[in-house]
Amino acid sequence: MKHSFLFLLLTSSILLSSCTTISNWFYDEEELEIRRLKPIDAQFTPTELWSVDLGSGIGKFYSKLSPAVAYDKVFAASRQGIVAAYDQATGKKVWSRDFATYDDEGLTSGLTNLFSNGVSAKIAGGLSVAYETVFFGTENGEIIALDSNTGEQKWITTVKGEVLAAPAVDSGIVLINTGSGLIFALDADNGEEIWSSESDVPPLSLRGVSSPTAVNGGAIIGTATGKLIVNILETGQTAWEQVISAATGVTELERIVDIDSEPLVAGGNVYVISYDGSLAAVELRTGRVIWKREYKSYRRMSLAGSTLYLVDVDSNLFALDSRNGVELWRQGALKERLLTGASPVGSYLVAGDKYGFLHWFDQADGKIVARLEVGDDDEDESIYHSPVVDGDTLYTQTRDGKLVAIKTP
Repeated sequence: MKHSFLFLLLTSSILLSSCTTISNWFYDEEELEIRRLKPIDAQFTPTELWSVDLGSGIGKFYSKLSPAVAYDKVFAASRQGIVAAYDQATGKKVWSRDFATYDDEGLTSGLTNLFSNGVSAKIAGGLSVAYETVFFGTENGEIIALDSNTGEQKWITTVKGEVLAAPAVDSGIVLINTGSGLIFALDADNGEEIWSSESDVPPLSLRGVSSPTAVNGGAIIGTATGKLIVNILETGQTAWEQVISAATGVTELERIVDIDSEPLVAGGNVYVISYDGSLAAVELRTGRVIWKREYKSYRRMSLAGSTLYLVDVDSNLFALDSRNGVELWRQGALKERLLTGASPVGSYLVAGDKYGFLHWFDQADGKIVARLEVGDDDEDESIYHSPVVDGDTLYTQTRDGKLVAIKTP
């Protein structure tokens, strides 16, 4: 009996000490090198304030879901169909709605949510909040408006095309960009169509579309053909369009020029970037290109002061002077980790990666100054969208549906 007990202890010790080695069997040397984070000289420790589980996230799908903050609440959604509001300070659930569909048998038995997640609502485009209303769309072409205080449905309408990006809301109009190339302007009060316009869609493009921007009476949209288009928000009439990137190459793959990043408007200019390598500053009033540089990205850009920040397709982080496009610094320590766009918070930037880590960078020089593991070093718990910042607190979602609030000291 004594020998058996010693054998079990020895076996357990070997298994525990070999755990890291066994897990590494699943990765080649290149992947291991990407996963291996170099030590940093941390300047502070971020604090996790609260976290909640949405029940499910986006799984392996490419869904641009990220939280939205308004009216002292944090709003979040899962691809399956859960849309919920949480108290911004405590994370306590205020209300929740389920937009998945269930069969009649489940509804009759009252066991709707116990044994089935239902048929996915395919919420994919992210949430926008305005006029005490939460607006979002689905891959089924549904646009839904909910009361931000109660979660009660105000209206639902259907458009032609998948809704893969968050709506933009301004001047009582909800602006929708679809995967079919159709752009819709809906009345924010009732969902009725005010106008629509259509842009070309190439034979091959990225899975996703640019979130539209509505500002200064203009509807600003980046297209899959590499154009930046501005329509008059009230009427839909085209004010101007500008080619940011022209398709070149022999194969359709080489000719991908999608603008998938949301156009960034500041100081009378629009900053826009394409997947194939064109970053441009364009005058909002006329469409004149002020400057252009070569950077490839589909991530959301950000601006702090006169500095523009972007993450390219290889997960390099860049800072550029927004006035002339001159590169100020670059940070390449997190290559191939599928870094999200970088969001300014205080004097720092913060971005997530596919292994569930958040990284803080000094805005002045790009140095990594803090790090926090939100997921579990697992791609199922990866952070796939730019963190949303409100004051010194940021909110982020993981791929498996965890919503986290984190404070930067």
